[in-house]
Amino acid sequence: MIEQATEAFVLEARELLAELETLFLELEDEVSAARIDEIFRALHTVKGSGSMFGYTALSRFTHHFENAYDLVRDGQLEVERNLIDLSLSARDLMISFLDLGGDGPEAEALLESEDVMRIVSQLTGLTGQHENEAETKGATGTEPVQSTPSQAEQAGRTRFRVRFRPAVDALRNGMRPDLLLRELEDLGSTSVELDVSAVPRLTDLDPTDALIGWVLEVETSEGREAIEDVFIFADDADLSVEELGCETPLAETANTPSVDAASPAPAVSSEKTDPAARSVATPKATAMAKSESIRVTSSRLDDMMDALGELVIAQARLEAVSEEMGSPTLETVVEDMQRLVMGLRDATLSIRMLPVESVFGKFRRVVRDLSADLGKDVRLLTEGGETEIDKNVIDRISEPLVHMIRNSIDHGLETAQERTELGKPAQGTVWLSACQEGGEILVSIEDNGKGLDAEAIRARAVERELIDANAELSVQDLHQLIFEPGFSTAKIVSAVSGRGVGMDAVKTTIDALGGSITVLSRAGQGTRITLRLPVTMAIIDGLRVRLGDSVYVIPLSAVEECVEMDEAENLRESGRSLLQIRDETVPYLELEELFGQQARPEAGRRVVVVRVDGVRAGLVVDDILGQSQTVIKGLSIYHRDIPGLGGATILGDGRVALIIDVVTLIRWAETRRGQGPRKAA
Repeated sequence: MIEQATEAFVLEARELLAELETLFLELEDEVSAARIDEIFRALHTVKGSGSMFGYTALSRFTHHFENAYDLVRDGQLEVERNLIDLSLSARDLMISFLDLGGDGPEAEALLESEDVMRIVSQLTGLTGQHENEAETKGATGTEPVQSTPSQAEQAGRTRFRVRFRPAVDALRNGMRPDLLLRELEDLGSTSVELDVSAVPRLTDLDPTDALIGWVLEVETSEGREAIEDVFIFADDADLSVEELGCETPLAETANTPSVDAASPAPAVSSEKTDPAARSVATPKATAMAKSESIRVTSSRLDDMMDALGELVIAQARLEAVSEEMGSPTLETVVEDMQRLVMGLRDATLSIRMLPVESVFGKFRRVVRDLSADLGKDVRLLTEGGETEIDKNVIDRISEPLVHMIRNSIDHGLETAQERTELGKPAQGTVWLSACQEGGEILVSIEDNGKGLDAEAIRARAVERELIDANAELSVQDLHQLIFEPGFSTAKIVSAVSGRGVGMDAVKTTIDALGGSITVLSRAGQGTRITLRLPVTMAIIDGLRVRLGDSVYVIPLSAVEECVEMDEAENLRESGRSLLQIRDETVPYLELEELFGQQARPEAGRRVVVVRVDGVRAGLVVDDILGQSQTVIKGLSIYHRDIPGLGGATILGDGRVALIIDVVTLIRWAETRRGQGPRKAA
């Protein structure tokens, strides 16, 4: 149970740190009280919960960070670029503390490291609060501690009596009362007594129950709010904070009935101590507000999707049985089942959908750091971040987007001086946008830089023998060469790019996702690269086609129309097979030839017309069987490397059908025919 609670803390802390990066970057555009409060709350949460779950080194470091934003919140510290730089560096170190998995020698070493000491020194320099060893180290034991402050320290301090009794299941939920007491000691001098009145006989004792209460007197200059903040996550505990006047210190009244260890601590309801009670009740209200959502691991969603996939396959089988039996009653049941499965499919897929902004937000930091490293003035503008896409797709497009943004800034955008001389604004711009078109998500990266040099690309391609010197290629075909492995026109290899690896990796990833890439570039005006991605990779609407005795599935999102194969309209030109469809000539491919199946010409063949990279192409099949939901299964190791196949599925009659990856199939066919940019083999 404790491990689960700690894992939940780490997960939440990582999410908060991701949000913090965005908030810090937004401070550069606008400083608002709401944003500062949000930053402070996030830091306070990480600090407080870190000390509860065994990440005290993280908590100590965050304490300095929190102090800085406390001053910002009070208007005593201005938000300037150096504070944002420092905040981003401190946030990165907090992630390093999380990566170490809690307290231990490594966490202590990091706390004493040069990087941490430098950040702490700069933070305390800004806040004017020098590191206090007692504050950062704290007590290491859990024995009751009574410290006597000096007379100078007593000045301006107030005494409080704190009664704290955790909920019985607090230990099982990961609470560490010793760490809370340590935080109280950091606030000032403390006196502690134990209330063991609830501890049963040893034979009745459950060691996982929290049965001990504490009565503490805290003398501090931090105020009531600081004490209540220590218990902000102990919202199930019985807690009261009472300000003392000139009463006798606890140490001198230890034997009085009110704090007698042999007697139950007075049941002081938090409602008695107004306004303190209201303050400590705030987290409860927050928890209630958050209870409308739950946190679920992605593996459980994957399990749910797998189960749904099996349900879809079972439904297809039921449909096949119904067709064979021809029973009207069974057909009614099948229709109801189909409607329910469709609803369940849509609901399940929607759970896996995430706004693409979760990826876009990461690139503000990338652009900021990279533009500083390269000495360029660059801004990032985003649009369409609310567009939703399957989580598995989102997880895999982050790296390709980083490659493209780095290329845009390093190779695409000019320096401020060059831009000024060209009559452009000194500040370059990178746009990142997303939108949905049918069953596809379009993600575009655009810059207003110098654009691609088509002649330089051609010269490099000839030099590498990718194309003949006399090859006639369109500008679009030349632009596609930037995705060839190891291809680069950069004369200098920098630490950022120039080795020709990034764009090749982009194409590999997008192809694996079943997507496509288009490039539009104009000299002197900039470049736009658009990724076309499937909304989801789990279940698609497919068109079942027959080729001989085999059944294949073509993703319906790629299909534009189906026509009869008219041999009278069959043409050949430049080694390509063409079909006249109305007033348009469309190239087509014989699938049986591509897949190495024995040709058995049948009458009444069909052509499925698809669109790839903006070009229509036909796929000749023996028959079209109909549409159906298709659950995508992975290919075996024997089929994984066959070009043009994107997966497999199970049909209603139990047979396995291969899913055609239209994009890679047509590109592979063009390569075989020598019609593509790559030279013929």
